[in-house]
Amino acid sequence: MTRWHRPLLLMSAIMAVLAVISLFGVFLDHRVLDGLPIWLKPLKFTLSFVAYGLTWAWLLSLRRTAQRLSWLLGSVMAIACVVEITVIISQVIRGRHSHFNFSTALDSSLYALMGTTVMVLMLTNLAAAFLVLFERQATPADTWAIRIGLVVSAAGLAVAILMLPPTSAQLADTTAAVLGAHSVGVPDGGPGLSLLGWSTTGGDLRVPHFFGMHALQVLPLLALLTRGIRDQVVRLRLILIAGAGYTGLVALVTWQALRGQPLVRPDALTLGVAGLLVAGMAVAVPLCLLPRRGRVSPVTVEPVADVRESATVEA
Repeated sequence: MTRWHRPLLLMSAIMAVLAVISLFGVFLDHRVLDGLPIWLKPLKFTLSFVAYGLTWAWLLSLRRTAQRLSWLLGSVMAIACVVEITVIISQVIRGRHSHFNFSTALDSSLYALMGTTVMVLMLTNLAAAFLVLFERQATPADTWAIRIGLVVSAAGLAVAILMLPPTSAQLADTTAAVLGAHSVGVPDGGPGLSLLGWSTTGGDLRVPHFFGMHALQVLPLLALLTRGIRDQVVRLRLILIAGAGYTGLVALVTWQALRGQPLVRPDALTLGVAGLLVAGMAVAVPLCLLPRRGRVSPVTVEPVADVRESATVEA
């Protein structure tokens, strides 16, 4: 079996250590930024990077071709994550905002560095996703769980681009030191959900960013949990339904955020669309479990043979 990508595993281990340090910071450092403990942001980022690094370390191990390119892309991802968290923690130590901060020359430089690493991370993520996207896994269900997860995760990552443009209020203020925002319709730093900090008075683009990015963990995990289903046609249908439902969820919360609406205070239109999504899932799942006409025995799919093993046998 191909080994998991070591630089990404190392990055995940570093992030795990930093997550513990950040957790101590939340309880021991009583400084507050935007109404939340100042160490909460690095805690959230490090935990997210742990999941991100472990997932990509596994995904890149599935590659049977272009392994050198896969290793290079994974290494760039790992470096970009380390640079980004270094900037975030540096700004926490200084008691400053890490995002959208143009208050001083140093703040601007650090934000520019972080913005550059984020763009590098996005581009390498897309390139790596393209490589893995066309790789066949052990079963069609596993293949499509990874494919849908890759596409939705890339879309969730791209939501960050919507946070970069200055708001109308910022453009009107020629002395504004903050340019860009994750909140929609309200200023950043207002009332938010405990721990997460997502706005409770306006839209928040961090919601679709979070749900979108973590499709890459949710859908493959669902595929793993359904391994006990012997009928691979039924299992594939369940994965496709789950993928469609999760994609619909990400689209829904993105639309909700762009309309300046808090996640916890949906209006009638949002609730109606959410109801349709749930109803569609509720109908689709039982239908895919119905016995197929003329079915004699469950369909099983043999794992795809490793091309290297095949070559060894032939030799």
